[in-house]
Amino acid sequence: MNTYARLPVTFVRGEGVWLWDDQGERYLDALSGVAVCGLGHCHPRLAKAICEQAGTLIHTSNLYHIKKQELLAERLIALSGMDNAFFCNSGAEANEAAIKLARLHGHNKGISLPTIIVMERSFHGRTMATLTASGNRKVQAGFEPLLSGFVRAPYNNLEAVAQVAANNKDVVAILVEPFQGEGGVNIPEAQYLQQLRSLCDQNGWLLMLDEVQSGIGRSGKWFAFQHSQIQPDVITLAKGLGGGVPIGACLARGVAAEVFKPGNHASTFGGNPLACAAALETLSVITDEHLIEHAAELGDFMRDRFRQQLADVAGVVQVRGQGLIVGIELAVPCVELVKKALDKRLLINVTSDKVVRLLPAFVMQRQEAEQVVNITCQLIKEFLIASK
Repeated sequence: MNTYARLPVTFVRGEGVWLWDDQGERYLDALSGVAVCGLGHCHPRLAKAICEQAGTLIHTSNLYHIKKQELLAERLIALSGMDNAFFCNSGAEANEAAIKLARLHGHNKGISLPTIIVMERSFHGRTMATLTASGNRKVQAGFEPLLSGFVRAPYNNLEAVAQVAANNKDVVAILVEPFQGEGGVNIPEAQYLQQLRSLCDQNGWLLMLDEVQSGIGRSGKWFAFQHSQIQPDVITLAKGLGGGVPIGACLARGVAAEVFKPGNHASTFGGNPLACAAALETLSVITDEHLIEHAAELGDFMRDRFRQQLADVAGVVQVRGQGLIVGIELAVPCVELVKKALDKRLLINVTSDKVVRLLPAFVMQRQEAEQVVNITCQLIKEFLIASK
């Protein structure tokens, strides 16, 4: 179906942070499959783990115990401080699980219309519930009627959330991204998540964090909430968890961990042996190669370089980010930079019309990062001059 405005390139091979197209041209990948391939392309350990599992057992279904699923749950719980995990296939499905969990939790408390506070400019997926939760009119347009049970507040604005609390007694949870990726690489105030945690504790709400893009090392820690030294009630994961193999997870703790009972929620493919083998090896490689520390250092390095090269360039609004997500906001729409970068054999992204977004693999080295910065800065300068 005509659902993608695809770029004019077909990739046939990858290695590390490089991709080759069907014409033999090599491209530097600064997007890593939109924050999916944290280990880069075809990491030998990940490829081996997938091949070995595929030759042993690919799928059985959740009618039976799955040892690697149990091992993966234990690993994620140890890293996150949560209590249990539900496995699915994508970030949207992980967020669907969280939304269902919050609603069931509300009904268990006797609330007939459980309501979740969500944020403007957020993005949680493209299913009916997750696009309703998203603060993005483009993904909602044409799919009305949207679902009830959501109330929206400005991102990074505690006062607005407190006002919702004062006026809506049906609220049961907050669903929020620790930083907004699709919304424009928006990084909140340092105390924002701590303040939301306090507000949830005061009102008996669940704090549910969408870490689909920010989790599994992307922020410079295993999970972005760890920068704020809080503990959420629910975390959703996907993207980087499987290193390229589709897998999502909804982690919960405390009262949230006890909400689902047999029959409340399920997934045919979720957490099958192949996906869990990929995720387990991804987590092991990140640990063994100290890639989270590297992601934090490389992200700081790239933002510093961008700020140096773009400091006096009219039309550059801000360079921002956390860990290995870099956002460069321009004063004018700049979607055409994606094609211009492709012509230079560089893969980048533009989100929210005006923000150049980079999501490099954790295995990228400084020399490659310098190439990304230099090419991107050159393109931005040329584009802004031409836009005057």
